[in-house]
Amino acid sequence: YDLLIYPRQLSVAAEFVRRFPRQRFALDHLAKPLIKTGTLQPWDADIRKLAQFPNVFCKLSGLVTEADWKTWKPEHIAPYLDVAMECFGPGRLMIGSDWPVCTVAGSFAQVMNLVLDFFSKYPEDLRNAILGGNAEKFWRLAPVSGEFC
Repeated sequence: YDLLIYPRQLSVAAEFVRRFPRQRFALDHLAKPLIKTGTLQPWDADIRKLAQFPNVFCKLSGLVTEADWKTWKPEHIAPYLDVAMECFGPGRLMIGSDWPVCTVAGSFAQVMNLVLDFFSKYPEDLRNAILGGNAEKFWRLAPVSGEFC
């Protein structure tokens, strides 16, 4: 079940998820943080509460469209990816493109490279989990071999 919500809805989502511990949930777009204004709180605190539930995974998608479409840079988005990694860990994060919506702010390659570059500092097994393994686990898909991009 996908959770497509805004930051103001994170606490309600946490209560909803608490009621259904056997249901898997995929949080879309990191709950659409206010990247354009650089606002971390209360999003940071609230997403950490939702991430406490092990049945919640998080899609790293739609981030460039929450930034300034014309002037975003990876360093504007990195703090939000840091929080995602801290609270969901490498075992519950999944890459996503948000294509074609993402094209209002960047190309498919720019969007994918944003996440690929950010996670390049982590070991290969963790990157592989985020780039596909966790999606296979979440949706119970057969493993796919080959390069991501």
